[in-house]
Amino acid sequence: MTAPIGDLIRSAEAGAGEGAEALFALLYQELHRLAEAQLRRRGSDLTLGATTLLHEAYLSIARREGIEFPDRHRFLAYASRAMRGLVIDYARRRRAAKRGAEFHITGSAVEEAAAAPLPAELEALSDALDALALADPALAQLVDLHFFGGFDLREIAAMRRVSERTVQRDWRKARLLLFHHLRDDAAPA
Repeated sequence: MTAPIGDLIRSAEAGAGEGAEALFALLYQELHRLAEAQLRRRGSDLTLGATTLLHEAYLSIARREGIEFPDRHRFLAYASRAMRGLVIDYARRRRAAKRGAEFHITGSAVEEAAAAPLPAELEALSDALDALALADPALAQLVDLHFFGGFDLREIAAMRRVSERTVQRDWRKARLLLFHHLRDDAAPA
């Protein structure tokens, strides 16, 4: 029988390696879904796989000291944020390694290629999300879970133990703040 997730989180936070491993095993499928959602959002130009992203995020999280996860949704939000950072870093490294990074030969449909964000757009969104996290960490966490993690608003409401209407309202507020931040950054000086 598996220990409750709260016990596993506390055990992992206390530095018990077996607690972190048990937590990882318990949430593996959900974390894999997060990784797939991160890569889907990024588009088809990454050669990074979901399993690789998941394991890199686990290593990144396991190396950190002093982080606390009072509940499951905060752990998943943190994992989603770690994955987003890894995807953005990967895209930056790829772009830096190539000349003419804005040109990609792809075998995917035109609609799919047009829907995939460019590395610069993804970086701008990441910067806007970092600014949002400074202003309102709960809204930034919501964006990570919904946009990057692939959770629907109903699932997030259940995780947070609030009404779906509250999450919808927060989602609209987060989108508005991100829009303003992105628009202000794009405006010429």
